[in-house]
Amino acid sequence: MRNEGNTDRLIRVVVGLVVLALVFVGPKTPLGWIGLVPLLTGIFGVCPAYRLLGINTCGIRR
Repeated sequence: MRNEGNTDRLIRVVVGLVVLALVFVGPKTPLGWIGLVPLLTGIFGVCPAYRLLGINTCGIRR
């Protein structure tokens, strides 16, 4: 069940792509792989941390 709203998902995807880009351009640091976390949670619309904390930014229950 989704627990992220559209705005939250969009921000996560953008931040994930920017951080992931650090692997290929800029400082080329392997820490950029951390960008996969917000990218994947934004794509799938489910955040395990939100679920543990009882947070839901999705406006409509599905």
